[in-house]
Formats: sequence, C-alpha cells, structure tokens
Amino acid sequence: MAILGNIIKGVIELKDTFSSEIIHEEAQEKVLKELLETAKNTQFGKFYDFEHILETSNPQKSFAKSVPYFDYNQINNKWWQKYHEGESDITWPGKPSYFALSSGTTGKTSKRIPVTDAMIEAIRNAGIKQVFALKNFDLPADFFEKEIMMLGSSTDLEESNNHLEGEISGISASNIPSWFKGYYKPGEEISQIEDWDERVQKIAERAKDWDIGALSGIPSWIELMLQKVIDYHNLNNIHEIWPNLQVYTSGGVAFAPYEKSFKALLGKPVTVIDTYLASEGYIATQVRPETDAMQLNTDNGIYFEFVPFKPEYINEDGSLKNEAPALTLDEVELDQDYVLIISTVSGAWRYLIGDTIEFTNIERAEIKITGRTKFFLNTVGSQLSVNKMDTAMRELEEQFNTTIPEYTICAKRGDDDEFYHYWYLGSDLKGADEKQMANALDEALKTANKNYKVARSKALKGVKVKVISPSRFHDWNERNKKKGGQVKMERVMGEEKFADWEAFINE
Repeated sequence: MAILGNIIKGVIELKDTFSSEIIHEEAQEKVLKELLETAKNTQFGKFYDFEHILETSNPQKSFAKSVPYFDYNQINNKWWQKYHEGESDITWPGKPSYFALSSGTTGKTSKRIPVTDAMIEAIRNAGIKQVFALKNFDLPADFFEKEIMMLGSSTDLEESNNHLEGEISGISASNIPSWFKGYYKPGEEISQIEDWDERVQKIAERAKDWDIGALSGIPSWIELMLQKVIDYHNLNNIHEIWPNLQVYTSGGVAFAPYEKSFKALLGKPVTVIDTYLASEGYIATQVRPETDAMQLNTDNGIYFEFVPFKPEYINEDGSLKNEAPALTLDEVELDQDYVLIISTVSGAWRYLIGDTIEFTNIERAEIKITGRTKFFLNTVGSQLSVNKMDTAMRELEEQFNTTIPEYTICAKRGDDDEFYHYWYLGSDLKGADEKQMANALDEALKTANKNYKVARSKALKGVKVKVISPSRFHDWNERNKKKGGQVKMERVMGEEKFADWEAFINE
C-alpha cells in the first residue's frame, strides 16, 4: 500500500480545500505595487520615479505611461550591464545571485539575464503550485512515491564576478528543496555533467536503478534521451524499463509537434502537462486536465502586460513601437494574439520576452503560446504564426502517415524573382513525394489562415518542401549552440541564417 503516497496526496487535497480562488486582476495589481515598492530606491526606480507612480490613483496606467518597453539589448546595454561592472541596486536591490544564459532560438551569443534570490523563490513557489495542481489530474496515490526525471542543462554552474551562470533549468535544478532530492533524478552527480551526450549515456546506464513516475524537460531532448535508454537496453518502449511512468511535464516549446513521435516511444498513455518556464521566470503552468492551456502565475513575482500583435505596432526586427498600447489582464479579449510583456522580481521592467500568446479563458487567466515575435512570418502579407504552422504539420502527419517533430521555414525570392516559402521538414518518411507534400501543406495553410490564402493569390508564388532526417535539426543545434537544456530550433529563419542552414544541410 502506498502509505507515503496517500499522505502526500491527502496533504495536496487538504491544501486545496483551504485555498481560496485567485482573483487574477487583483493579484496583478498587488504584484505591481510590491515590485514598484521594492525597487523604488534602485537606479532604475529613481530614474522612472516609481515613488510617484505608487502615489497615483492608477499605478498600472501610470507605470505603462512612464516606463518604455525594453527588449534584451535595450535593458542590458543601459542597465543590466552595470552589474558586470561591479555596481549594485541597478534594476533590483543588491546584486543578482545568478545570471541565466540564454541563446534562445535567435543567435549564438548568450544573453545574460539576471536571476535574483527573489526569483528563485518565485520559481520554487510556482513549482509547488504545479505539484498541488496534480490533484486535478486524478493520479493514483502510488504516483507520489515515484521518482522524477528532470532533464535540463548542467547544474555545474560557472562562477563569474561573484555570481553563478548557467541555463535556467540548471539554476532551478541546483536550487531544488532538500526534501525533493530523494525524488529527483538523474541526481546531482550526473546532472553536473556538462557534455549532454555523456550525461544521457550515464542516464541510460543507470536507468534500471530508478522507478521513474514523471519526466520533465523540452520535448526534443526528452525524446532523444528516451530513445537512448530504449536502444541501450534493447527495449520496445520506455515503459518496459519504467513501468510506472505516468506524467510528462513538457516545457520550453509547444508539445503538439512532438506528440506523435513522443507517443511512439511509450508502451501506454501518459498524462502530459504543459509548463512555461523561461529564463526570465516561471510564466505559467497547466492546472487542469480539461484543457492544455496554461494558467499565468499572476500572484508570484511577475506583472504581465499584453500588446495586441498587429503589424502597426511591430517593427521589422520584432521589437515594439513606443506607441503600441499595453493592456492589463482585465482588458484582454479572446481570439487575439498578444505580445507578452513582463516586469519581475529579477529587475526586468516592461520586458519583451519575445513570445506571443492568446487567451483561452480570461477569468482563469489561461493562455496558449502562439509563437515568437521574430518568428511570425509576415512576408508579403502571409501572417503565419507558429501555432498555425504547427497545426499544418499535424495535418501532414495524418495525411502522409509520418511524424514531423521538427521543421523550419524561410520566405525568400526564388530563381524567377518571385516569393516562395521554403520549408525543411524533419521526417523519417522514406521516398517522400516533396511536391505532393508541398501542395498538401499549401492547402492546409490556406484553410487555416485567410491572410495566407490572400497572399497566395497575389505576391506569394508558392511553397517548396524538402524532407530531411530530424537528426539534422539536432546536429544544427549542436553546431550553433549545444545539445540539451533550453536549446530550441528556429521555426522561422531570415535569409542570411537560412543560407547558413542550407549550406549546412548540403555539406
């Protein structure tokens, strides 16, 4: 009998009984006031007169009016860079204990995003919220006695100028509570291995020693790890070695593109829970099984604003125009893409995180990620968001009986000086008819997006498809960034990057 599991499950259910429902708009007002109050005597707080903002009748509107939008380069060059020069009290009191390294999906150079002790606490609280939300997924008591495999970046952080640096998944894993360490796998020794292939090899060798009940990590790297374990032990599926695996917590990217290939590695269904942990903070988590949307963490160190994702508000490089309006949680609407803006306990202020989202339930503050501001393909008016592209991939998978976990696209002129969308699809489909797939993809996008259909009747000449092995996408990431951790594939490339990509593929 799962005695410990029953106790843990009982505590979770009891906590839920005494918890009051969050009123998200009120929680956000409170969070903003706490952020402004805490940071009012920093260099940033004095420059933008946080004290005055707090005294106004509507701090939310005053804040939006007084403080401009910042992307990473803007806030880093003007403010965060001072931390590396030995200064303190810049955008948040004191100095950050950590800097999260993030190359994201747009370049080789790592961004250095401050992570304060207050943010570590906020991430930990959000993780606890996620654990308590498991009550809604009707899991058996013995699940709460199983081990959790967290596949992130290395926890062996580098010391630099009195702070530690690493990817956010490594920083988070290095700060797990002591009571959780007994459940955490692959354990501290293996998780400190920097080389991803070596780390995964060790996981495969030790896999029989563990009773894994849950997985956590970015889908593409989780799949490669599972495949490694399966191959090493000559298995048919991962449940032959981890029969009690019941939950997969996805994060970093949308899970839908990987759903079919992920299920192929399983022996039985698992519960998939989406999360949204970025280098800048723990943004949202799925809290109920009726939807795969995620609830914003509105009461936990992050203040959110939402800019309607419309061409007139967006510069060509994906940054926001100063006149773009920012809406608060009580002003948003359904069926509208928004650029997500955050202010945090790490000293990010009106920060363009780079993602676009839409609300699926405003009262519950539930969202879905729809794409990246820089990956929104609007050449010749096609207005394709990543979620529309993902949906088209699912249709191709069904039509051609294959899996397409990876893809990338570029809009550029062909030899005839006309615009085309050039797609590279990651699939193991043998003898693929690329022209037939291009026609099917074109039709799927016309059906899903009226702007794309209009573009195809005018300036967008056509679609070209090349099918390559999914492993080539992993090889590209390894060459340009590294394997594992928070590394994600570019879904949309500019022409210069795409030329590098094609040269790499044709080597």
